[in-house]
Amino acid sequence: MPPQWGWGYGVWALVWAAGVVGALVLATNCVSVPAGYAGIKDRFGVVDSKVLQAGLHVKNPLDAVWLASLQTQLQDSHQDVPTAEGLVVGLDVSVLFHLNSDPQALRSLYINTGKQYSDLLITPELRSAIRNRTSELSAKALYSTGRTGLADALQEELNQKLGPRGIVIEQVLLRSIKLPDELRTAIETKLKSEQESQRMEFVLSKEKQEAERKRIEAQGIADFQAIVTKGISRQLLEWKGIEATEKLADSKNAKVVIIGNPTNGLPLVFNEQEAGKRSSGR
Repeated sequence: MPPQWGWGYGVWALVWAAGVVGALVLATNCVSVPAGYAGIKDRFGVVDSKVLQAGLHVKNPLDAVWLASLQTQLQDSHQDVPTAEGLVVGLDVSVLFHLNSDPQALRSLYINTGKQYSDLLITPELRSAIRNRTSELSAKALYSTGRTGLADALQEELNQKLGPRGIVIEQVLLRSIKLPDELRTAIETKLKSEQESQRMEFVLSKEKQEAERKRIEAQGIADFQAIVTKGISRQLLEWKGIEATEKLADSKNAKVVIIGNPTNGLPLVFNEQEAGKRSSGR
């Protein structure tokens, strides 16, 4: 005989089936928006004006939800572009950007561009901006001092074009610049020569300053000597000689004083030994 199912078993089966159906309905009617994202509801081409913020939301099962990232995103690009001289250089560029979190901006971006905004907007605008800017710069500028200016100019131009479309450019990074080997070697040699020339100019300037310092010092010494010499007369020197002679004559040591020196008119003072030597020499 087949097993007899009781009334209680049938009730539990109905409850279990109802629970499964309810869970499926709830799953199709709910959407979870992660942190750093926003949700755009689309029902058969009609985009809801309300943007879903991060969290759990109940929705119509007929609604499709696009989760738009509001976080910083990275777009890489490689391009071979001409310089002002007509030379072709390779540029590796990275763009940091994020979507404008304003609900109307997100809704407009979804309606007018869709999910492929990176390929449809950022990539072509970046290529156009790079080509326009590099055509104004020389290869030397790209390889040396012009890199920062180029990155800033690209960021400004991209924000002007993409800002109204709901895309904000945070920063443009020039990762590498590939020049022809011959040109790169020539530029490096020229830059090295310019640096050496600047170093020599600094050395020469320093030497000129040192020479000027010595000239001023010598002029000061000469002026001092001129002033001192001008203040010392022959009469003063003779008077100082007389004073010195008097002091020597007054000393206790034996000495000989000869009056009437024909050279400067001052007395000559000898001690006893020197006087004896001079007398024997005669």
